[in-house]
Parts: sequence; C-alpha cells; structure tokens
Amino acid sequence: MKNKHKFIAVASVASLSVSAMSVSAAASFTDVPPKYKEAVQFLTENDITAGYSANKFGTAMTITRVDAAIQLAKALGFTEDDTYEDAGFTDVPKRGQWAVNALAEWGVTAGKAKGKFGAFEPITRGEASYWLANAYGLDVDETVTETPFTDVNERFGPYVNALVESGLALGKTATSFGAGDKLLRGEWALFLHRGSQLPEEFLLSLIHTNDTHAHIDNVARKATIVEALREENPSSLLVDAGDVFSGTLYFNQFKGQADLEFMNMLGYDAMTFGNHEFDLGTEPLADFIQNAKFPFVSANVNASTDANLSSLMNETVTDNPMDGRVYNGIIKEVDGEKVGIFGLTTAETETISSPGDDVVFENYIQEAKKAVASFEAEGVDKIVALSHIGFRDGGGDNDVTLAKEVEGIDVIVGGHSHDKLDEPYIDETGTEPTVIVQANEYNKFVGTLDVIFDEDGAITEYAGELIEVDGKNEDGTYVFEENQEVKNRLATAYTPEIEKVKAQVVGSAATALDGERANVRTKETNLGNLMTDAMLAKAKTLDADTVIALQNGGGIRASIDAGDITMEEVLTVMPFGNALAIMDLTGAEIKAALEHSVSLAPEQNGAFLQVAGLQFTYDSSKGAGSRVTSVKVNEGGTFVPLDNAKTYVVATNTFTAKGGDNYTMFKTAYDDGRVSEPGNVDWETFTDYLKENPSVSASVEGRITDSNPAQ
Repeated sequence: MKNKHKFIAVASVASLSVSAMSVSAAASFTDVPPKYKEAVQFLTENDITAGYSANKFGTAMTITRVDAAIQLAKALGFTEDDTYEDAGFTDVPKRGQWAVNALAEWGVTAGKAKGKFGAFEPITRGEASYWLANAYGLDVDETVTETPFTDVNERFGPYVNALVESGLALGKTATSFGAGDKLLRGEWALFLHRGSQLPEEFLLSLIHTNDTHAHIDNVARKATIVEALREENPSSLLVDAGDVFSGTLYFNQFKGQADLEFMNMLGYDAMTFGNHEFDLGTEPLADFIQNAKFPFVSANVNASTDANLSSLMNETVTDNPMDGRVYNGIIKEVDGEKVGIFGLTTAETETISSPGDDVVFENYIQEAKKAVASFEAEGVDKIVALSHIGFRDGGGDNDVTLAKEVEGIDVIVGGHSHDKLDEPYIDETGTEPTVIVQANEYNKFVGTLDVIFDEDGAITEYAGELIEVDGKNEDGTYVFEENQEVKNRLATAYTPEIEKVKAQVVGSAATALDGERANVRTKETNLGNLMTDAMLAKAKTLDADTVIALQNGGGIRASIDAGDITMEEVLTVMPFGNALAIMDLTGAEIKAALEHSVSLAPEQNGAFLQVAGLQFTYDSSKGAGSRVTSVKVNEGGTFVPLDNAKTYVVATNTFTAKGGDNYTMFKTAYDDGRVSEPGNVDWETFTDYLKENPSVSASVEGRITDSNPAQ
C-alpha cells in the first residue's frame, strides 16, 4: 500500500531479547570460545540460527552470503511469512529467497551483479560492513576516502568507518580491518549481537485526516484503508486536524453526529478543532465532544466561561485523558515511548465562524511554546501538533511560521488550507527538523506519515504519502473495497434521510438559470451572476471590504430550470464543494486575471470568469493579454475605473485562489500570504442566498462585454 522512502526495521531488534540465565542452545556447542558466548546465545535464543550442527556452532567457519542474509533478515525482524519484491537473483536457494528479497527491497544489499547474488560465496568483512551499515541505518559519510586501515579500499571505506564509529566492529589490528578476509560465523554473531545493542530508534506511524467536512459517502472505503494501515502497524495513531463540521447534507441534517459515529468506529486517537466546528455556536460542538470515544486537544482555545464547553475543558497536559473531554495536550504511550500531542485552531475563527463572545482564541505561537514546555517537563521529547491554522495561509497564523518560531515540535499535522501535500514538507530552521503534512480535503485521502526518532528525540528519517480513498483500477473498479459493517450502517442510519433532504425546495427561479458549459465558459450568464452575487454577499459578512467576486466557469456544471429549485439541483450545479477564499489583490493583478479569463475567447475555457462587483469590456479580436479595454468596480453603488495601484478585497473559491486554471497571479497572492480561507462551501453559500432571496429573477446585466464578437 505504501509507496515511500524505505525504512529498515531496526526497531524490531528491540523485540529480540536474551533470557537472563536460561538454559541456552549455546551451552551445548563445543566450539564457542568465551568471547563469542553471549553473541551465540543471542542468536540461538532468538531463533536467528540453530548453529551449524547439534553440538557445533561453527564459530571458526566461514559463512556464505545466503546464510548471512538469512540471519541478518531475522535479526532485523523480517519473517519468512511476509511477501517481498522479487530481487531477480537466479542463484539463491529457495530457503533464502525471502531473506535476500527482503534485504534487497529495503536497500541493504544489491547483490554481486545483475541477476547474481553470489549466494554460496563466502561474504567478506568488507562486504559485511556495507550490509551492516545499511541494515542498522548508520550515519555513513560517503565522502570518506581514507580509514585507519591500510587494507580498506575507497568502496568500503565509508561503511567500515561507520561500523567502527558505532562500535559495531573493530579492526583485526590497528592498521588492518581484514576487509578482504572471509567472514567467520563467530564474527557475524558478534556483529548481529552488537547491532541489537545499538541505541534504539523509535518509529512513530501517524494516520491523519483533515477538513473532511461531512463527506462520508466513501467512509466505508476509508475504513478499509485505516484497517489495513493498522494491520501493517498496530501502534499507529489515527488523528484529525479539524473541520469535521459543515460541508454536506450529512452535517446539515445530523450536526456532526453521523461523522462522529464513524470516527468512533474507526478508533480515532485525538482531534483538534477547526473553525467550522464553531459554525453553529458551541452547543452542537459540546454534543459532538461529549459523544466522542476519543479526547480532543486544543492549546489555544479558551472556553472556560462558555456555558456549553467550560465543563469539558481541561487546561492541562495529561497522560490519562478521558474520552469526550478537551485538553491542552495529551501524552500517548506508543511501543513504550511517550508521544505528546497538542492542538491549535486559527484565530480567524472569531471572524469567520460563530464561536460566541465567551470563546477566546489565544496566540498560537505563545500557546504552542507553553505546550512544548509542558511536555518537556514530563520528559516527552517526541511532540506532534494537530494544527488547524493552514499550511501557508494568509490569515495571520500558519504551519510554516509555527515550525520556524517554535522549537521542539517534531510533526505538524495540518488543516484549514486544504493543501494536498503529496510529500511531507520539512522545515529545518531550528536545531531539529519539523515535518509538516496535510491530507487535502473531503475524505479524498488518508494521510500516512512514518518518522524515526533517535535516542535524543530528533527525527532522523521520514516517509509519508496520501492514499486516495476513491482510487480506481484500470478496469474502473475501486482499489479499496468497502468495509461491510460501515457500509451497512451508513446505508441504514443516514443515507435515507439525506435522499429526502435532496428533494427539498430551497428557492424558486422566475426564469431558467443558464449553466450550460458552452455559455458559462465563454460569456456572462444569469446563473454565473447569481452565484457570484451569493459569493460576494457571503464574503461581505466575513470581510466588509470585499467588493468583487469571481467564479471560474469550469466550476459551474449544469443549468437550473425555471420554477422550484431543489437541493439536488444545486448540488448538481456545484458538485465539487469548492470553498470560499478572500484575496487582497492589486488592480493590476485583477486586470491580469481578467486578461487570462478571456485569453481564449470565443473558444470555451474553464478559466473564464463569471463576476460580481465588476463591469469589464474586452475585444476578442485582439491578441491574448491585450484584450481588456475597460474595467470598472462597484464602490458604494457606483462603478468607478479600476485603479491598478490600489488593493481590492476579492472573493473567489480556493481552487482558483491557489492557482487553479493557471491563475498565476492568484497563486502569487496565495504564496505571499494575501489569501484568507474561511472555507464556506459554495453550494451552502448559494442556498443561504436563495433562502434570503426566495424568488430569484437573475438576468444578464452587461457585467462582461465583448466589444468585437466574432460574426
């Protein structure tokens, strides 16, 4: 399932143990000198090898490459029962194929030559140094060309040095390593035993989601993915970075309780709050928290005086959290290691949601520093932030800044900005790196992240990917089957009610609303006007200075007949659930965007913008980039010429705000931190507008004019 950087399973060595003074097979061997006794006992008692014969270990005998591979694979925790990619070696006996394939797949050895492993050849001490350095993840300096030993060539020099520095191996003399000597079984036993005693590294596996926004139609496939990941690593932590609320009819109807039932079934370990968790005030959120079978983390949300939340809040870090309660941070024990988890919510919530006057969003940097200090006081040096502040969001707080400003955070599992981070982002500003991940939106992906910590709690390796929940095979079937229990529960408890809601009337249109593909992508339409009017009205409630709204024609997918407008019709027009974004743009950038909008006219173009708050004229007979001849902005009811030097507040959707449809000027603004993402979903914004204006009479008003249309 995982396509990622390879990790050697060094953590598995910790599970291999030597019984204190138990009777050992090593005691029956007659050829084990005292210096080998403990190492031989380690190998035999952990079933790495049974020796050469019943009474002979063969300490002074050479070991073949295939036998060395089998013993090393077992010492690393690989098993014959697992499946490994075929390395393509034709000279490996059946008994050793699994081990050789495992070591090749995990980058320990590449064999002697293409198709040849050299299975029955003795392994040399130089070759063994290469295997061991790779197997145990030693710090290898590839630039090393010289060693203290006169018999080590440039090929093996870096690996021999790594072994000596780690204490895994010594030379035969002060100047001789014996690089070309055939390795003895006793020497190999010493190497593997020493490898088991290296400072232990710790592998933390996170399964993460964010901004799911009540998209649970595919939750049965999501459950299958989580189950498979947990089977692969039972110690994985499943976490969410907020915004479960708002986005589909499931939320409108069930106020988060449908999502919560499936989160409980999947066994989430922790969640932080998104801004949308406060959309309906704090009472539905309190119900959501109380019914959760997991704790919440929130270091910068102070609800100590809120009537609904105060009794659920705990201003502390604890290693014994209760389900259905909120803590500044929690400490989870994973494979014997302590992992601290705390949460942050964007301060924008005060203005883009409805938390009420009794909920305070404290400074995220200050509260993060306090949380880290609290964990460190408890001896916790592996710290994860569940963050709903945006990756590079322009709202005043974001993950990249958090990583740079707060030392001690190892992993940030992000949300709010709906970024699809296919690869983890690494910030190396401080003394230790911080890994940032985010899994896009709407349950489209389940994120995975593996990080390896050294004994000082610093990340030394990482690997992450996003698994597409609704991914399909070449034949059109889904990659992941649906979990039957989850599927049945969704179908019986929730879907029937949603189907009823879809049939509900949400407004009425005096005339047909034109959303035909050929029209919304080439000219002004009444549906485009209505959608941007709705967008502008919503944006003004969040930022009163908003004067313009822009909607890409490619995001309008159908027309609406005259008469009653049903919820199902609205969802057909806007099936993507695009969220609201509010941008600060110069007049020059707006002009450039309009040029891009009409660059292909009169040909159809998904980037063609429907507009509100604007009137502009262009000449399609002129060259692309030089077509817009006039732009006016509605300021206080009067249309005045666009000022290239002035900054305007512009509403659009997050798709175009992030550079979708090649709007590079919007991408520049986004990267500059000039885009805020309140996240209101387009269909909900539209239906709210319809409810406020129940009888719509939308028309084409001359907002967009081609002064020289093709005849």
